[in-house]
Amino acid sequence: MGEDSLLLDNQVCFALYAASRAMTAAYQPLLEPLGLTYPQYLVLLVLWETDGIRVSQIGERLHLDSGTLTPLLKRLETQGVIERRRSAGDERVVEVHLTAAGKRLRKAAAEIPKALLCKTGGPAEDLVRLQKTVRKLTQNLLDSRKESNP
Repeated sequence: MGEDSLLLDNQVCFALYAASRAMTAAYQPLLEPLGLTYPQYLVLLVLWETDGIRVSQIGERLHLDSGTLTPLLKRLETQGVIERRRSAGDERVVEVHLTAAGKRLRKAAAEIPKALLCKTGGPAEDLVRLQKTVRKLTQNLLDSRKESNP
């Protein structure tokens, strides 16, 4: 590997980090009219798939701990987009539900994926392949972390 292995431009981690920052920045002008930040949008994507799920399930889907997720949920609740409720079956469990305003936001956000695709400048097939590759990388890294911390 040699000294070239320590060049910044040879680091996969930096390429992913820079791409993540650029992607988040690309979303910002699309989400601003909706009054959402990128992390809030991610929470809503999860809830638009499955309304009324546990906070812990949202955290698992987004790879976020409760210290990061709780403030996001509080802000969304303050905006009137979600409601957090104790589960009827288990008072220890908190479920997150979309309000009518949160459901309306889905319709308002419907064009965001297409607008973002235009910003990438590439064909959708390239992004699908990239998504699969990055998901595989993520899973491999998560699996290796579990193996080293049994």
